[in-house]
Amino acid sequence: MSTDNRAAFERFVELFYTRKRVADAFAELVADDYRQHNPTIGDGPAAAIAMLTPKFDGSPDARFEVQRILVDGDLAMVHVKASRPGAPDAAVADIYRFEDGRIVEHWDVLQQVPVHAAHDHPMF
Repeated sequence: MSTDNRAAFERFVELFYTRKRVADAFAELVADDYRQHNPTIGDGPAAAIAMLTPKFDGSPDARFEVQRILVDGDLAMVHVKASRPGAPDAAVADIYRFEDGRIVEHWDVLQQVPVHAAHDHPMF
């Protein structure tokens, strides 16, 4: 099961973050009863697609550099460096839960990358 979730999640990450094909990623790998824990996005694939498409598909200069992917059973996480012109970079951890081979739940944690850090090792 975890191997299948890894393959499915890697496909989702490729479509969503690398190719920025939000609607395709959701159509292929997200369940109809998708539950969203980000308080600014409603439940269901349509709400996520509507909110995220302008940030991904509609922003050709935005970059989402995948740093690492972790999969443990029905949970998967991607750590991303998000960059947009005119905005500070952000460190993003998106956590997803799988059920029957499809993503059914999402949580995220975002942190702005500071100009100056208290140490000399980067966030990525």
